[in-house]
Amino acid sequence: MSTSEKYVPTAREQAFLDTVENPRYDRMSINGLKPFFNDKAPDFVKDFYSEDELAALQALSGTDRDVESRMPVKMTKHYAELASTSIPIQKLVKADPSETVDLMGTEDPGHQMDYAPVEGLLHKYEMGLMYVISTCSAHCRFCYREELISRKEVERLDGTVAKKGLAQVGEITAYIKKHNAEVLSNGGTHPQSGREKLREILLSGGDPMVLTNSKIAAWLSALAESGIESIRIGTKELAFFPQRFDEAFLSMLDGFHATYPDVGLRLMVHFNHPDEFLLKDDAGNYIEEPESGVLRWHPETQRAMTGLTKRGWICIENQSPLIKGINDDADALRIMQRAIKRVGADNHYFFCGRDIVAHKAFNIPIEEAWSLLNESQKGLSGVEAQARLSITHYLGKTEVTALTSDPMPGVKGGENGVLIFKILRNAADAPKKGQICIVGRNPEAVWFDGYNDRVIYDEPGLFDYERTVAHKPQSAAAATS
Repeated sequence: MSTSEKYVPTAREQAFLDTVENPRYDRMSINGLKPFFNDKAPDFVKDFYSEDELAALQALSGTDRDVESRMPVKMTKHYAELASTSIPIQKLVKADPSETVDLMGTEDPGHQMDYAPVEGLLHKYEMGLMYVISTCSAHCRFCYREELISRKEVERLDGTVAKKGLAQVGEITAYIKKHNAEVLSNGGTHPQSGREKLREILLSGGDPMVLTNSKIAAWLSALAESGIESIRIGTKELAFFPQRFDEAFLSMLDGFHATYPDVGLRLMVHFNHPDEFLLKDDAGNYIEEPESGVLRWHPETQRAMTGLTKRGWICIENQSPLIKGINDDADALRIMQRAIKRVGADNHYFFCGRDIVAHKAFNIPIEEAWSLLNESQKGLSGVEAQARLSITHYLGKTEVTALTSDPMPGVKGGENGVLIFKILRNAADAPKKGQICIVGRNPEAVWFDGYNDRVIYDEPGLFDYERTVAHKPQSAAAATS
């Protein structure tokens, strides 16, 4: 199949797509700082920035410290209203001059583009991640995809430099079919990469929930037709605009499930703080239900979550980075984990911040993140406390497994205690999965490089920092020839 050919849905796909409704969603989003600078911001955000804050931001506009060049400003009316009573929520979307004091970081954390056989697709494991859109309803200032949202150029493994492109249905499905056919003919693993069947896809971006129902449906059905067994949708829309999860969207999901009952569906949601979904009283305390004592959800978010969880064939899992000034609070994390599990969703991962550009303005130290999560899970039941702490390395997803408080006798470099990393996910045929790395403690380290001078044992080679060139993915041309 040529990449230039238009994708043609099957009869089964088309029958499903013909049932999809496409309401218009008015998020009342405000875009950019210009409306604030010109005193034209809508009333619901008139006082979001003080005069001094705006003056400081405007002074940076057009310079090499322009905060909007790093990450565009955007928020919804719903989220602005939540932020009016919550400092953590304000900080999540509020631009600040501190973001560009130190612009250290990389445009491609973890060398993700080394695993892009087709534009818009990352194929590292038995699953693939697709960029299907380059924006969200609102923009987190600490966004892991700031290079995509800001449309920055990224260097590929072959040395070419270009902006990240979005996935196209025809190219993606052609790659999936070709890869999986070669896996099948080779007895279960790919002859070049050693990967197994590509069986799971994560729709990401940006936020896929910004797309229309028909575009989301087109992706779901095309992936199902190409042989994908499970589809994830990564979204923060439950926090930014829960009204998006209306009957038209839920009916589309019902139609998809009826048409493709064997294809699993997961929503990977992104609540960073309980203030994004729990109601508070005038004193700033969470409101308890009078009879049960459980904490009361925002009615729109509760309706959306109930609409999803009552469909037992949809799995909902929350994951969140731990970010300075937003959720570096063990009590808030404990409340969030308990409340999310109570309504039928799961706690998947908490993340140490990635080494994105300007990451030092957002990341908390790795050891502090471990201590926060550990402290937050005291008092949680076993099912509530299932989230692990992960950090993204170019070798794959890596767990921050353990931290010792006391010296490790007889271990050179362990005089102040040690930190243990473990490879959770490893690309290609996963040769390093389960391998561990032990480093001497450094309470100030916010990334791996903070431990460069104190490596005790490095089984997987986390500190080699060489780009992975073995098991290179097929080229786009080979995938679609």
